Amino acid sequence: MSKWTIYRSLNEQEQFRELSENELTQGTQSKKSESQYEAVRVATVKIDPKQRGQKMDGFGASFTDSSAYLIHRVLPQAEREELMIRLFDPHEGIGLSVLRNPMGASDYARSIYSYHDLPEGEADPALDRFSIAHDEEDIIPLLQEAVKLNPQVKLMASPWSAPGWMKTSASMLGGSLKPEYYEAFAQYFVRYIQGYQQHNLPIYAVTPQNEALYEPLHYPSMLMAADVQMLWIRDYLKPAFQRAGISAKILCYDHNWDKPEYPLEVLEGAEDAVDGVAWHWYGGAPSAQSTVKNAFPSKEVHFTEGSGGEWIPPFEQAFSNVMRTGIEILRNHSQSFVLWNMALDEHNGPTVPGFGKSTCRGIVQINQSDQKLTYTLDYYALAHFSKIIRPGATRLQSDCEDAQIFSVAFENEDNSLAIVLFNDDDEPRQIELSIPNLSEASHLKPFNLPPKSALSLLHKI
Repeated sequence: MSKWTIYRSLNEQEQFRELSENELTQGTQSKKSESQYEAVRVATVKIDPKQRGQKMDGFGASFTDSSAYLIHRVLPQAEREELMIRLFDPHEGIGLSVLRNPMGASDYARSIYSYHDLPEGEADPALDRFSIAHDEEDIIPLLQEAVKLNPQVKLMASPWSAPGWMKTSASMLGGSLKPEYYEAFAQYFVRYIQGYQQHNLPIYAVTPQNEALYEPLHYPSMLMAADVQMLWIRDYLKPAFQRAGISAKILCYDHNWDKPEYPLEVLEGAEDAVDGVAWHWYGGAPSAQSTVKNAFPSKEVHFTEGSGGEWIPPFEQAFSNVMRTGIEILRNHSQSFVLWNMALDEHNGPTVPGFGKSTCRGIVQINQSDQKLTYTLDYYALAHFSKIIRPGATRLQSDCEDAQIFSVAFENEDNSLAIVLFNDDDEPRQIELSIPNLSEASHLKPFNLPPKSALSLLHKI
């Protein structure tokens, strides 16, 4: 009996299919003749269990206001229950295990809101009118269901803006945090975490501000320079957490790879008040994660947002981008790989009023017109990772001299071996796996990896 479980994505027709070992090693193809994929080049992927990296928290996306509304209110109950199983159940689904949610409105919300909105000209530093009632309608019920399906789910939270009355703009659009409200904003985080805890939803990690270097004026945003973030975390947020007995991790930056000097400055000044760095993929390269990790080896690396969308044509180009980038994110020390909206509709929304045309893509699409549910390429890309690389897995060094073959390998807590491969070339490869200490009976024969295809391999002891 085979000890290998094998999943492949080959094209839009074969998005994520389980193969037998015989199908893989004998070259049996679905909807294509074997001759079309005859490999002429050999690529050896070497796994070194002695060189070990980060432990994984997992993979996931975000229950934005828009996503939660679509799943909780637009999708019929039977379809919603099936979707949640396919998203979160580790056995019947793909076992997503990290959710990074906006604290208040993001660009993907039906209205602009915080947890403490006040009439113009008013202020409430004591936060007497703070409330997470908005999230109790759609977001919290879905989070509770996710945790029920997968108790290993970890929750992260990031604000797109402080409440408008705390800011120089007097609005959730643009501006920066006023120094006189540094303490109030720290307490805003405390109240949020305590509110979620009352719903049995512990917050695993927070970031001070989503994309603190970007100030769009058509959806919630807030500028926060590196020196301000460093000071605010060190002197306000971390002390507030300590006084309240909150153990949630604090991840700085939460922005693109192209400005590593920002997290370096924060880590240098805030030291032990910061647990790690959160990254996005909209600029720069994944190697920035290693640049900062090498400077601060004790700090964690997390990838907290990457959206697919109409700027890259589906299926092959967009799927390939998620696969190659996801593998590189993991190879550069990240403990999480989190995409963006869990669900969007047929118009890539809903978005906040005045947003304009949206081009983002959700993990699933839920049409508001006819309630039709579609699993997008991002779901199948996440499946390649989350289905076999489980929370607590440790990365193992994997190498291939062929630059077109992307690979990442992990050892799960049950000692099973998980390997994700992607062939980024226009030609097939014959793959040979070199895995020390694997019994001869467990070794896979060389197999063909078609062009622009992904393969996930799980070997159980």
